[in-house]
Amino acid sequence: MTRVQEARQAFGQQLRDLRKDAGLTGSQLAALAGWHPSKVSKIEYGKQTPTEDDVRTWCAHTGAREHVPDLLASLRNVDAAYLEWRRILGTGVRRRQQHASTIEAETRLIRGYDPALIPGLLHTPAYAEAIIRQVIDFNQVPNDVEAAVATRMDRQQKFLYRGDHKVHYLIGEQALYTTVGDDGVMLGQLDRLLTAMSLPRVVLGIVPMTAGYRIPVTNFVIFDQRQALVEGITAALTITQPREIAVYERAFDILAKQAVVGQNARELIRSAADRRCD
Repeated sequence: MTRVQEARQAFGQQLRDLRKDAGLTGSQLAALAGWHPSKVSKIEYGKQTPTEDDVRTWCAHTGAREHVPDLLASLRNVDAAYLEWRRILGTGVRRRQQHASTIEAETRLIRGYDPALIPGLLHTPAYAEAIIRQVIDFNQVPNDVEAAVATRMDRQQKFLYRGDHKVHYLIGEQALYTTVGDDGVMLGQLDRLLTAMSLPRVVLGIVPMTAGYRIPVTNFVIFDQRQALVEGITAALTITQPREIAVYERAFDILAKQAVVGQNARELIRSAADRRCD
């Protein structure tokens, strides 16, 4: 079973629960909605994807109109929620960078957390190249590193220096020590962080390595309040349900309270740089 099929079945289960909570049989719901008797069963078992009007009708007849926003968000995300890296990167990494640029163009505020790496919008060209080369090698996809780096740098220009955009990034202190490339690359990247912190559109917080455990550690990015992106080893997960986005916002707030900013963050960055100069 594919991830898409699993998502369709999970969505059908949500609708089935609403029907049962309303005390309706599948035949009764179909009659109320004016559907063929088999339609309800096909939707509930993931064999047929409902339209948005179908979802609204379902909720109207089951007394669950308050669930419509979350259900529509889930429906729109059924086929796109789980995107395998092999599919996304099949024609090269540049395509992924272009997709990210499109999302960013529609976003005013990006909030993101990464426990071990520097976020892409703050990369130096050398750091970006080292990361992208690893992505290409690991996923065994076409080598378009130069084009991908150029696109990432263009993303920075568009988001950090044009339009009405802001970023609030949180990184684990480990990100200052994870070696990407070599010491030279890392020293350049750490210096870039110090410069980026002076930009009016950038807020950077660093969660110290000694911070207490509060939430499961994973990277994520929140685009305004409309979607969150979580990147795994084999795939990227896009989240659009308002209640799930709210969970990521809560996680971000918890991490932000643990993070140091301003002069304290600069001291951590300089300390990491000094260790590479010893």
